[in-house]
Amino acid sequence: MRHLIGLGLALVLAAAVFFAATWGYLRLLRIPVVNGAAATLPAGGGSLLHDKNVLLAFAAVAGTALFAGICIAAPRISPLAAGLPGLVLLAYTVVYLLNVHRAVHYIPLKSDAFGDGFEAMLINGILAAAGLVMIVPLFVPSRWRGPVRPDTPWTPVESSSLLSDWTETAPISPQQGPQPSTDPPPW
Repeated sequence: MRHLIGLGLALVLAAAVFFAATWGYLRLLRIPVVNGAAATLPAGGGSLLHDKNVLLAFAAVAGTALFAGICIAAPRISPLAAGLPGLVLLAYTVVYLLNVHRAVHYIPLKSDAFGDGFEAMLINGILAAAGLVMIVPLFVPSRWRGPVRPDTPWTPVESSSLLSDWTETAPISPQQGPQPSTDPPPW
């Protein structure tokens, strides 16, 4: 059940990366121009904290990064939640490295801001870096097992130590020399 929920979270994370992060990234890259003039500094060179467009774009990118970080770091979430979108991002980056024209041609919603932002993140290598980080939980073996439940009683397994029956040992054949001590072992 945990991995099935992880598949659902993987779809949500992939949609968040494609729609929210790419839209926000494209909005952060664009420098606003007034009346077709040459590009100026964002917010007229003033504080970016008062520019609504910059704040919305930053919130979209930061929110997606926070959601991806939770999917990567939370041990109760299946590694599929972050791993599958990460593998897709890496695969798309490999397609881009092998054939740029084909990779750019197959970007969905290319005419919208989402497709343009995806292309910008692909060209700048951000999708490759995000994909590398997102696949890390796939290689952690403890993430594939379910969490240990504290409500189940723990029963120890019978001990099979080599030293557990030390006092019951006897020599195989009579030996010459000093006899072994009858003192209990120090451990």
